[in-house]
Amino acid sequence: MSAFPRVVAASGLANLADGVFQLALPLVALTVTRDPAAFASVAFVGRLPWLLVVLPAGALVDRLDRRRTMVWVNMGRTALIGLLAGVVAADSASLWILYVVAFALGAGETMFDTAAQSVVPSVVPADQLTRANGRLYAVELIANQFVGPPLGGLLAGVGLAVSLVTSSAAYAIGGLILALIAGSFRPERTGPPTRLRADIAEGARYLWHSRVLRTLALCTGLANLTNTAAMTILPLYAVEPGPMGLDATGFGVLLTTMAIGSVVGTLVAHRVERWLGRTGVLVLSSVLFPLMSFGLAVSDSPWVVAALFVVAGVGIVLWNVVAVSLRQRITPDHLLGRVNAGYRLMAWGTMPLGAALGGVLAGVVGIVPMFWIVTALGLLVVPLLLSGVSDAAIDALEAATT
Repeated sequence: MSAFPRVVAASGLANLADGVFQLALPLVALTVTRDPAAFASVAFVGRLPWLLVVLPAGALVDRLDRRRTMVWVNMGRTALIGLLAGVVAADSASLWILYVVAFALGAGETMFDTAAQSVVPSVVPADQLTRANGRLYAVELIANQFVGPPLGGLLAGVGLAVSLVTSSAAYAIGGLILALIAGSFRPERTGPPTRLRADIAEGARYLWHSRVLRTLALCTGLANLTNTAAMTILPLYAVEPGPMGLDATGFGVLLTTMAIGSVVGTLVAHRVERWLGRTGVLVLSSVLFPLMSFGLAVSDSPWVVAALFVVAGVGIVLWNVVAVSLRQRITPDHLLGRVNAGYRLMAWGTMPLGAALGGVLAGVVGIVPMFWIVTALGLLVVPLLLSGVSDAAIDALEAATT
């Protein structure tokens, strides 16, 4: 098996583990509290590393072997979730334990995801990046959203500890597959040794001086802020005794509906890019993003919400395939980890803020009004995008880097 299929297989297993765990964690939190702010605080802490440690993580990814970094992170995840399974089995879960686990796993995620996005250009030709990223996203999304949540729901019906053990095992197997990839994936560095702070600053300058990349990062950050606010509170709204009245299995199935749209998006991304151009794809995607929170605002019917989740899923993946492929194509390899990290600081660093926003708004104005507010905020992505991105600007940026 060549390197790229192994990267895909390992990423698929890691995302399967993510999907099971992301279903199990809020269910564990529900056994501890149903207060909106306290419940949302677990998601807030889990996303906090994207604000606090992602920039150092990116600098380290540009210094270390990226494949080995992914292996070690997966082994750490295996051990940590295994320990949490033991705590849950002993009925000893508490908010503080969930905070520690969520933060540690979030810190590992910053390293793993930054390294994974930086590895792909090393194993795939530049002119094949859009197609390769589409295939990679297809596997990741099927595992993360289509298989992981319902599997997690079924296993949670047996016992929350069982679902956590399954997640731990999937991380372990993914790490072993990555360990089988031959070769070095350490970026070449020239010149005298530099301090970590100087490396971080170099990547940040490159990102900030590119108007296209900077705008895309800000748009993704705003979309993630609003989507995280909605999704953080979703279990309180969807799982009985919430208005939707779903059990753990039904909740897992609901989450898979977004994956259906996401898989469709991966299959058509390169064709839609040819038809609409990259800016056209991004505009379409930014219109589809808010349908997720809009569906929750207008209905507590699982069928209505599921239908709009499908459409929103298409938009999310179309955006990701186009934006990630562009970033990989134009960024020098020795800077790619830091640029990916800086981008994700702006794009994913809003997630803890979104989790906090969702919890506070739901507690102050109510869950349904919160969904309306974040829908309105999500629509602001369109004018922000058009202020800094066009096909001409993208073409000029690519021409300047060839």
